[in-house]
Amino acid sequence: MPAPTDPPTNPSAAMPADMPVTNAPPAGAPAPDDRDSRAPWQLRVDFLIELARRLHMYGTSAQRLEGAVTQVARRLKVEADVWSNPTGMILSFPDPDRPGHAMTRVIRLEPGEENLGRLAAADKIAEDVLAARMPAREGLAAMRALDRPRHRFASFWTVLAFGLASASVTGLLPHTGWADLVTAALLGCGIGVLAEASHGRPRLDHAHEAVAAFLVTLCATAVATFLAPLSLQGVIIAGLIVLMPGLTLTTAVSELAAKQLVSGTARFAGALTTLLKLTFGAVAAAQVVNFLGWTPMPNAGAALPDWMPWITLLAGSFAFAVLFKAARRDFPLVMASVWLGYGITRAAQLVPGVAENALPGGVFLAGMIVTAAGNLYGQLANRPSALIRVPGIILLVPGSLGFRSFNFVFEKNVLLGLDTAFAVVAALIALVAGILFGNLLLPTRRNL
Repeated sequence: MPAPTDPPTNPSAAMPADMPVTNAPPAGAPAPDDRDSRAPWQLRVDFLIELARRLHMYGTSAQRLEGAVTQVARRLKVEADVWSNPTGMILSFPDPDRPGHAMTRVIRLEPGEENLGRLAAADKIAEDVLAARMPAREGLAAMRALDRPRHRFASFWTVLAFGLASASVTGLLPHTGWADLVTAALLGCGIGVLAEASHGRPRLDHAHEAVAAFLVTLCATAVATFLAPLSLQGVIIAGLIVLMPGLTLTTAVSELAAKQLVSGTARFAGALTTLLKLTFGAVAAAQVVNFLGWTPMPNAGAALPDWMPWITLLAGSFAFAVLFKAARRDFPLVMASVWLGYGITRAAQLVPGVAENALPGGVFLAGMIVTAAGNLYGQLANRPSALIRVPGIILLVPGSLGFRSFNFVFEKNVLLGLDTAFAVVAALIALVAGILFGNLLLPTRRNL
């Protein structure tokens, strides 16, 4: 998962993102067509372009972005053809005054990052424009005003969130102790500092996953050799968990399932590249450890108490609310969504036969219920269902399994690597199928 750049209090879309649904305007208010559909054609087009750009920036998948912009354009009485991919968009608008002519915009963008706070803010602006509570000109200005400077404590919250997320994953893993928890938290904070340092430095930004994996593996091995025994592999995975592209992999497969072949293939290739960079850094550090002759102590530490995983889950849910840049008012909702997804998965493991099944039934069930719950929330509250769906599936995505699969292959344990790779595929299939079935049970607000 990419490192965040905004503070937790900054109002701001994982997997996937959401758009507003059109509600009937309040009594006495003008109908939507009375004002915004009569705004100058160029102004309506500019509003649609800015809306599409925002959705892309906030992590919306291709099929959701194209469907949402097309439906908003229909409400504004503008014909639009939209094509989206992870690094850009092409938007074409036939000119109603000149048959046979069209205005086409080609926009180059960086791959979007989940930003639930700004997504909710853009959602509210678009809803106001469609319901005629705000003119299109004001809506365009309000969307552009979302690009505010970072909060002065943004870096602190980001680094803290990295550390809490790493500690949370350590607490949820089996056979981990206090030394593992503390080490993972410190390593996570270190990776957060590195992620913050990479902003504005393109060369470091392109290589920071490999550098992070190298430093985490080297430091964790040093601790296990000289200070305290560790569950070394678990600590390394926990330290790097925020950088694992599990959510990107899930979005890519969902795009492929929606026949967005170009976008899904490109996003899948990007996720695999991130996994390869992480794996290379870890393997390079392992070679340095072998050269130095370090031998980690056997892990004989006491396990964490039974209540500790729930405490770390609480900290982790707060961390993910920060990392997804949710607005302060949405923190309880985002945290509850993380608990919902994890709790369903744990409860499903108690059902006879589910734990031994080749297909992760708990992941499928959690994905379906979380998606349906998010869609229900979106319809009732008229807000983005991504506020529930994205954090609800974050602990279900198989990013760490993909990392382990590549590690096994680099260690020439091809059979174990293939076995782990099949586990990744099974988890992806189960999660994406759960999302698809959840959308079937309860439709999304606007093709989202």
